[in-house]
Amino acid sequence: MYIDYEVADRIATITLNRPEAANAQNPELLDELDAAWTRAADDDDVAVIVLRANGKHFSAGHDLKGGGPVPDKLTLEFIYKHECKRYLEYTLRWRNVPKPSIAAVQGRCISGGLMLCWPCDLIIAADDAQFSDPVVLMGIGGVEYHGHTWELGPRKAKEILFTGRAMTAQEVEQTGMVNKVVPRDELDAETRRLAEHIATMPSFALRQAKRAVNQTLDVQGFHSAIQSAFDIHETGHGNALSVCGWPVLVNLDQMKAKVE
Repeated sequence: MYIDYEVADRIATITLNRPEAANAQNPELLDELDAAWTRAADDDDVAVIVLRANGKHFSAGHDLKGGGPVPDKLTLEFIYKHECKRYLEYTLRWRNVPKPSIAAVQGRCISGGLMLCWPCDLIIAADDAQFSDPVVLMGIGGVEYHGHTWELGPRKAKEILFTGRAMTAQEVEQTGMVNKVVPRDELDAETRRLAEHIATMPSFALRQAKRAVNQTLDVQGFHSAIQSAFDIHETGHGNALSVCGWPVLVNLDQMKAKVE
């Protein structure tokens, strides 16, 4: 079990619980996470969903050391099918759960970690949180759920992708990507306070407010852009496969140096 789940006071708390691997995402973790989101969405006693993580880091992204079956003859078709399910369909479903959601982020939030917090409606960041997407070093143009432009604005999006550097919680707060930055030891308490307040609001009105904002973004092109950027991402795998096979291990030492 890589995910903990509990409900109290109309708040469902979903916790990533693979701290020994910095909550890196293998297929089992993502499948359990999707099941937890679905459980919270279907529970009429849940008004607000909180996503948090045990350990020093929120998530180191995809588990590049492996996990899950890999065919003898690896193809781009296999990669596309695998990633479409877990990295696109899951994240879009989490984004559109008809209940408010809050991500509490501490430590490193690297590449695939972004696709866990970005679908949430609100993000509270610890003052030690750092956000990065250094996968250009792997021959790929960005993480599968390509929310960079929407979350950071076009120039900061290009900066984080072109340089691979981590942006601090304070930097991304200025772009509007996170709602609030708090001391690390206050992260859970502050997130809980916000969730408790939102849980007192009329549930149907919350649902409609979320729908209105998300549909406004969709009218502006969000959903189509995410779908199109995913296909662009997959061409990056074609490039990386031609260089080094799967999992993509090219430049990992350089990538590690960029995010430490």
